Amino acid sequence: MTIKKRNALQQLFLSSSMMVVLSACQSTVEDVSEKYALAYGGIEQNQKAIFLTDENGLSRVKIADLTKLDGYPAVSPNGKQVLFYGKYDNRKTWSIHVGDIDGKNIKRLTHTKHVWDSAPAWSADGKTVIFAREFRGSDGKADEQIWLMNPDGSNKRHLTALKGRSPELMPDGRVLFQSITGPSQISIAQPDGSNLITLTSDDTNNMSPKLSPNGKQIAYLSNRDGNQEVYVMNVDGTNHQRLTKNSIQEWDPAWSPDGKKVFFSSQSTHGFYDIYKVNADGSNMTKVIQGGSQAATVFKVDKTLLH
Repeated sequence: MTIKKRNALQQLFLSSSMMVVLSACQSTVEDVSEKYALAYGGIEQNQKAIFLTDENGLSRVKIADLTKLDGYPAVSPNGKQVLFYGKYDNRKTWSIHVGDIDGKNIKRLTHTKHVWDSAPAWSADGKTVIFAREFRGSDGKADEQIWLMNPDGSNKRHLTALKGRSPELMPDGRVLFQSITGPSQISIAQPDGSNLITLTSDDTNNMSPKLSPNGKQIAYLSNRDGNQEVYVMNVDGTNHQRLTKNSIQEWDPAWSPDGKKVFFSSQSTHGFYDIYKVNADGSNMTKVIQGGSQAATVFKVDKTLLH
């Protein structure tokens, strides 16, 4: 009787312990990254790779170095996948890729030679990818196109009614983009080109629009004041405000998840770019990363995938 009771107690203890372990594992799996984590293109040993970091740039994890010239990361809304571009054919071909957030299962999605596919972005539901394609036509002029596809690379379709770069799908299905260069302006339109709204209209370049998380503002670049700086405006094109005032060019604006900060890249003296953050009212500009560019906000990342 004593032996049977001891075995029963041992079995109960083992079962309870196993439940605790499984519960802990489940909790860990559901854990996500810090709220303001970033994905970006960074330099390592004279090569460009994709990294994840915290908002302050204090730690980083490399997640992709496929072509050694990788950039333009965009993390899916659920935090499980990342889009980015890589360069082939001695930089003559740029292609979009997708992979898990831990760098596994990377797949090349576009394969057209001698075109530049860049600036991939996710739809709000994560079911569609939009990207820019540029190439030189037979007349030598740049052809700037906007394309859609599924996240696995299927169902590619050219939005023939739209010309431009830096496209982004808005939650209501419209496309936010910059028009063709010369000078470029920021516009919103339906994918079929209807209901076109031009938000900027001047003789300077207005580029790289990014919609704020609440959909009320757009961060963008402009050289209207003589140097390429970061601006914000309302989604209807009103209330333009300049956030940066530097003697060097700024690039690649990206919003923090709460819409209170804008990240951007800035040219530097060491031959590449650095990433900064600034409050949406232009105050408290701080360097986050040296040797990084094309920052993108990570809204959710499963930390267990990075171990």
